[in-house]
Amino acid sequence: MSETTTIPEKSKRLLSIDALRGFDMFFISGGAAFLYYIKGKTGLAWVDVLAVQVEHPAWNGFTFFDFIMPLFLFISGVSLAFSLGRNMERGVAKPGLYKKAFKRMIILILLGLVYKNAPVHLFEPSSIRYSSVLGRIGIATFVATLLYLNFSWKQRLMWIAGVLIAYYGALFLIPVPGFGAGDLSFEGNLVGWVDRIIMPGRLAQGTFDQLALTSLLPSLCLTVLGSWAGEILRSKSLGEYKKLSNFVIIGTSAIAIGLIWSLHFPINKHLWTSSFILLTGGMGFLALALFYWLIDVLQFRKWAFFFKVIGMNSLTIYFAYSFIDFRFTANKLIGGLLTPFDEKWHGAFIALGALGLVWLFLYILYRNKIFVKI
Repeated sequence: MSETTTIPEKSKRLLSIDALRGFDMFFISGGAAFLYYIKGKTGLAWVDVLAVQVEHPAWNGFTFFDFIMPLFLFISGVSLAFSLGRNMERGVAKPGLYKKAFKRMIILILLGLVYKNAPVHLFEPSSIRYSSVLGRIGIATFVATLLYLNFSWKQRLMWIAGVLIAYYGALFLIPVPGFGAGDLSFEGNLVGWVDRIIMPGRLAQGTFDQLALTSLLPSLCLTVLGSWAGEILRSKSLGEYKKLSNFVIIGTSAIAIGLIWSLHFPINKHLWTSSFILLTGGMGFLALALFYWLIDVLQFRKWAFFFKVIGMNSLTIYFAYSFIDFRFTANKLIGGLLTPFDEKWHGAFIALGALGLVWLFLYILYRNKIFVKI
C-alpha cells in the first residue's frame, strides 16, 4: 500500500524534476480551470489564446492540455532512472526491483479503479471502468523497469521504434468489420474495436476509451523515453551543457519526425498515435531541458518553489481531487466577497480560490515533511 515517507532536507533530488512535475500537475490542480473561466472576459487576445490551450480537441489535433498526461508519463520515466540507478548502486538485486515495480503497478491499478469508479459498484462489474490514468502509469513504469534493467538505451530506442511502427501498421492494415482498414474515425478505428472486444466493464465513451488496453502500448514509449532522459541526467561523464544539448537535439528531432509523420498518421491523443507520442516525447525532452537549465544549471531556484510544493506530492493531490471539493470550499470562503464584482468573473475567482486551497493543503504537507509515495 502507499506509504508516508520523510525526505531528508539535504536530499540529492534534482529540483528541476520536482518543479517540472509540479508545473504539469498545476494545470490539473486548478490552473486549467482558472484559464478556462477567464476565456472571453478580459478583452485580451493572448489570454484567450492561452485559454483555448486548456481544452482538448474533439478528435484530431493538438493543444497544450493534450501534453499534460504524456508529460507525467515522461517524468515518471525520468524519476524511474534515478530510483533504479540508486538501488543498483546499493547492490539491490534485479528480482527485488522487479518485485517492487510489480507491487507498485498493482497498487496504482487498484487506486485507479477507485478513482474512476468511486463508489465502486462491486456487485455490478459491467458498470466498472477498469482503465485509468493511475493504472496506465503503473503499467508503464513496470514495463520501463524491465527494459531499463535489461537493455541499453540504444536497444530501448529500437524497442520504441518497433512499437510505434507496428502500431502505425496495425491501424492502417488491419480491417475493422464494417469500416475496413485505415479508418481513424471515432466510430471506425481499430483501437476502439479491439477494446470493445477485450476490455471488461464499461468504456468511458461507450464504444471508446482512450485509456483502455490497445493504446497502452504506444503510451509506454513515453515512460521509456523518460528513462533515457533520466539516464542522461544521471551520467557522470557528461557535463551540464552536454546534457542540455543532448536533450535539445533529441527533443527537436522527435518533434520533427512526429510532425512529418502526422501528415499521414494524424496527431491524436485519443488514439495515442505514433506521431502524437513523438511530438509529446520531444516536448518532454525540451521541457526538461528548460527546467534543468534554469533551475539546476543557472541556479534560478526561488521561482520553482511554488511548483516544487505541488510536484513532491503529485499523487496526493491527484487522488485528493476526487474526494475533496476544493471549489465548494473556496465558494464557502470567498463567495460572499464577490458581490461587488461582475458576475461573469465569479467562476474565475472561485477557480483561483480553489487553486490557492490546493496549494495551501500541499504546503502544509510539505512543511511537515509528509510525502505520500508508492
